[in-house]
Amino acid sequence: MQPATGNDMDTRRVGTRYENRAAEELERLGYGIIEKNYHCKYGEIDIVARDGEYLVFVEVKYRKNADAGDPMDAVNYRKIKKICATATYYMMQKHVSEYTPVRFDVVSILGDELKLIKNAFEYTGR
Repeated sequence: MQPATGNDMDTRRVGTRYENRAAEELERLGYGIIEKNYHCKYGEIDIVARDGEYLVFVEVKYRKNADAGDPMDAVNYRKIKKICATATYYMMQKHVSEYTPVRFDVVSILGDELKLIKNAFEYTGR
């Protein structure tokens, strides 16, 4: 494993700032934040939360401006498969009942505009 460079640390710091902003907005909307930055061998989930009966896995995507494209474009098929595999592992590790309804939301932040997309994609396996 290579040490993080200054650029990697700056990117991580920016990511954390926007993940925290997303978590604050989700709490304002009534979500209960369970965990932030869950890591396992399959990947990372930015935010794990409760919204009513749902266990919600939230991906946060930020772009400074539209020059880098829409933040939602970064949530592609490969990313979705990785998030779902991570969610599966999370549920197994935390002993979440298979009957618990699960949802995948995305918080898209473009500049200062934050947009919540509920049920942004379907679960690809359990």
